[in-house]
Amino acid sequence: MTDHAAECSRAGCRDAATWAITWRNPRIHAADRRKVWVACDQHVAYLREFLHARDFPVEVGALAGDRA
Repeated sequence: MTDHAAECSRAGCRDAATWAITWRNPRIHAADRRKVWVACDQHVAYLREFLHARDFPVEVGALAGDRA
């Protein structure tokens, strides 16, 4: 693991990510293929809705990490 926090996947955002958004494009990805975007609290809903609007299967959960 790197020594810096993951950055939000929203274009232009450099905030620390706290959410993992797991998704796939069923038109080009096999059922076992998943992609992961990470998001800060401000952009998690935006990124989820962006993917959901395209009918991509989406799951959102807390970003795993070594937080104490």
